[in-house]
Amino acid sequence: MRDFPSCFGENGVQVADSSSSNTSRNAQNFITCVYQCQIRGRSCFITLTWSKNLMGQCLSVGIDESSNQFLCKVDIKPWLFSKRKGYKSLEAYSCKIDIYWDLSSAKFGSGPEPLEGFYVGVVTDKQMILLLGDMRKEAFKKTSSIPVPSNAVLVAKREHVFGKKVFVTKAQFCDNGKTHDLVIECETIGVSDPCLLILVDGKTMMKVKRLQWKFRGNLTFLVDGLAVEVFWDVHNWFFGTSLGNAVFMFRTCLSMEKLWASQPLADPNTLSWSFSQRFLESKSQSLGFTLILYAWKNE
Repeated sequence: MRDFPSCFGENGVQVADSSSSNTSRNAQNFITCVYQCQIRGRSCFITLTWSKNLMGQCLSVGIDESSNQFLCKVDIKPWLFSKRKGYKSLEAYSCKIDIYWDLSSAKFGSGPEPLEGFYVGVVTDKQMILLLGDMRKEAFKKTSSIPVPSNAVLVAKREHVFGKKVFVTKAQFCDNGKTHDLVIECETIGVSDPCLLILVDGKTMMKVKRLQWKFRGNLTFLVDGLAVEVFWDVHNWFFGTSLGNAVFMFRTCLSMEKLWASQPLADPNTLSWSFSQRFLESKSQSLGFTLILYAWKNE
């Protein structure tokens, strides 16, 4: 959890480690997912970061208490032949926590996260508290754990996306919900009146005109009956001293009351909370899911 930056400061979205150079942007090719789990009845967060560089894919696994106190972390470098499968043991919560992985047959797309042919499992007291990947049978056999459903819930995700005017990813706005195609579209070069579009499964959910005046703001729309807030900051696309990235935050809302009470256009006061504060609020109110997207424009 502590790896997530504070994105919403007094001046809007603040981006950590942003740089205009292609080298720096290529180095930002990673996806971070945060899962809320239970270890011996205590709530904790397990953070997985998939990254990609010239050497290949890497995986980092961290475990934090719900109070954001860091406990332990494991770095896995599967491009090393001997590291494509294995396990490591950690000590936390007065017990041994085993992390198992098998990436020897993993298939990757353009991003750092594997698509299929893999598993990553976290086990304690013979219970699989978190299991990712499609090789579930192999994971339970390898770990000798009890094949019962895990109560792990994906609560936050951070991702870098790249494009000229279209930025594409997938989002699952609620646990066990449908996975949607999420598209952000914005043309900023040679356009007198830039417009920001956000589409879900090809349907336009929001359209912001006069974007140079409304480069920060928030709106709310419905997906699968859920109210989803989106905050945006595209200041760097227009006014940055060098080519920077925009930041978008999607967050499920508490209730329909939130939908009707949401403000339709930018209000600097609505962006005064840090991401960490908003995350803690969503966690305490069981709001569900938060997605942070860093959108980099290709030259």
